Amino acid sequence: MSMTEQNSMRKQMANTIRFLAADMVQQANSGHPGAPMGLADIAVVLSEHIKHNPKNPKWLNRDRVVFSGGHGSSLIYSLLHLWGYEVSMEDLKAFRQLDSKTPGHPEYGHTPGVEMTTGPLGQGIANAVGFAMAAKYTGSHVNSETCKLIDHKVYCLCGDGDLQEGISYEACALAGHLKLENLVMIYDNNEITIEGDTSIAWSEDVAMRFSAQGWDVKKINGHCYDDIDKALNEVKTATKPTLIIANTIIGRGCELEGSHETHGAPLGHDVIKAAKAKADFPVDETFYIPEAVLVRFRCAVEQGELYEKEWNHLQKQAPLIEQNEALARLLNPDLSAIEFPTFAAGEEVATRDSNGKILNAIAKAIPSFIGGSADLAPSNKTELKDMGDFPKGKNLHFGIREHSMAAITNAMALYGTIIPFNATFFVFSDYLKPSARIAALAGIQNFFIWTHDSIGVGEDGPTHEPIEHLSQFRALPNFYVWRPADASENVAAWQTALTMNAPHGFVLSRQKLQTLKPERDFGTVANGAYIVKEREDANFTLMASGSELMPALQAACHLEPMGIRANVVSVPCLDLFNEQSAEYKNRVINPNTKVLAVEAATGTEYYRYADDVLGMESFGASAPAEQLFEKFGFTIEGIIKRACALMGIAYQSINLENC
Repeated sequence: MSMTEQNSMRKQMANTIRFLAADMVQQANSGHPGAPMGLADIAVVLSEHIKHNPKNPKWLNRDRVVFSGGHGSSLIYSLLHLWGYEVSMEDLKAFRQLDSKTPGHPEYGHTPGVEMTTGPLGQGIANAVGFAMAAKYTGSHVNSETCKLIDHKVYCLCGDGDLQEGISYEACALAGHLKLENLVMIYDNNEITIEGDTSIAWSEDVAMRFSAQGWDVKKINGHCYDDIDKALNEVKTATKPTLIIANTIIGRGCELEGSHETHGAPLGHDVIKAAKAKADFPVDETFYIPEAVLVRFRCAVEQGELYEKEWNHLQKQAPLIEQNEALARLLNPDLSAIEFPTFAAGEEVATRDSNGKILNAIAKAIPSFIGGSADLAPSNKTELKDMGDFPKGKNLHFGIREHSMAAITNAMALYGTIIPFNATFFVFSDYLKPSARIAALAGIQNFFIWTHDSIGVGEDGPTHEPIEHLSQFRALPNFYVWRPADASENVAAWQTALTMNAPHGFVLSRQKLQTLKPERDFGTVANGAYIVKEREDANFTLMASGSELMPALQAACHLEPMGIRANVVSVPCLDLFNEQSAEYKNRVINPNTKVLAVEAATGTEYYRYADDVLGMESFGASAPAEQLFEKFGFTIEGIIKRACALMGIAYQSINLENC
């Protein structure tokens, strides 16, 4: 086929994508046709370069393609259908409809071939960095000078909106610093946003920005097949991450091209028909795919199976025994090999400290377990000792980039060979909440380590004392918040969390907490809440988590002479407790008792079970931690007073030394 004939076919393929996207949005009467139509030419040429297998979307050494602008989902679904993934024509026609495979924004695990749930702009860029980092770590363990089992690329398509979001700066700065040569970002520079031309709010030199961050930058005409092909060939030998600035026209091929009106609304039947007529496509036929175009796209199936067969054959070569064993250990972590630390009753250990020992025990036993902090490892206690730094070692240094840290580790968790964790102070979880939400939505096993969990932060004051954060993350579906009461409970929490395919947040104390007696049934930690002190004749129940469990236990002792016979319940994970049967809940929280929940946070979620909540009703203050707990009532006496009020009993002065 001559170059002229090839480009003629490419144009027909691109027009097919354009009109599939336009028809999908028109039929749904909602969506974003402009970007897919502008990116169609790039998508066609990219199809010629990427290694993937539509019949096995999980093949490890596939190129990852991340669409950071998830609103351009009609492009993604069109490509998946044309390539031969399990996305049917009926699925395309059901775009944005209830229970379809083609929701408005792509969702990982819902649509075959979708690598990542990308909704909020910019996160997809950080996800692409995460995939590239995961590949680098994996390659450092399984590749040799003569044979590379992991040698794929990560491609990310993004737009103006992605690059305006702060998370993209965070992630791209880190990618440049790490010299991720396996990362290619294609910037759809159409100069249009919802409100109009990008110039109304944006005037920076993107090329200079990325050059300053250590990227190689290329500029191309995004509608010139030769330009696109040349750039994609050049990145195969890159020595640092590459940004391809593709100048494109939004809504390419229709009379509204170049207008912001094509961004987020159907084009209208007349506009689409006119565009099809101009391209010599059937005017009155929707979802039309020329046979020659489908044959050309579907070559991806045969080529993909060949790619994977060649890779599988490579693995069978005798010299690769050690490399294959290393890969197997990454792919199949043996949780039974972990030797968790033990803690003696009465030992005083901050849960951030016990957590550090737990992290090191897991990392020592599990090659795939890696992670790091947003420049807080000494405070978060997250350093993996004597285990080196990325890419060969296990310690990741994210810098002060909380949002991208979470999005990067989300992608690392989905790569297939890595179990990641990330860490910061709990109050800074505000910065990464959008990525934690995506982790919950996509069911990603990412471990969030959040230390300095309450007003116990002390002297740093209310700006650093998380008050509403526990409630916020407990309200997040499919996200499990752990706030262990002591070191031993922390171990049991991790033993449970590692078996669950979901994100977890470990909320840990700065201050030391006394390790309780070991007579507890730690198997019930997996149920989220369990009884640590029980009376057969109980008329009262105290619920508490974290540092508040010990004063709750002590208060229960002093309440007995007042006629308040209290069961005490530890609640390391309220989210798991919510999922238990009514029978188990009634076993833990006796329905015949009055219930008081105690937590140094807002705690409103406890009203699901409690008659009253002793929680924070304001921000904290700057003072030593013990003074703050006294001021806000999280003491033995404070709990007793609240319990008496709930039971309608006059509070009597007590001698705290008598129990």
